Amino acid sequence: MDQNLHSPTRRLIELRIEHADLDDLIDASPGGLLDELALRRLKKRRLALRDQIARLEAELEPPEPA
Repeated sequence: MDQNLHSPTRRLIELRIEHADLDDLIDASPGGLLDELALRRLKKRRLALRDQIARLEAELEPPEPA
């Protein structure tokens, strides 16, 4: 069971959840609720998560045979 806690598939799910949460936070933020610096930091974190998700998906999905 401990191995499932650290599996790449579980990590991928966690990253997707965090990315979705950031999406909701950024989209729901009416002008002025978050200052511009905080908003830029959230967007930068969201982009980093997207990159991590893409890398992990590439590792988990085998390449198609040519």
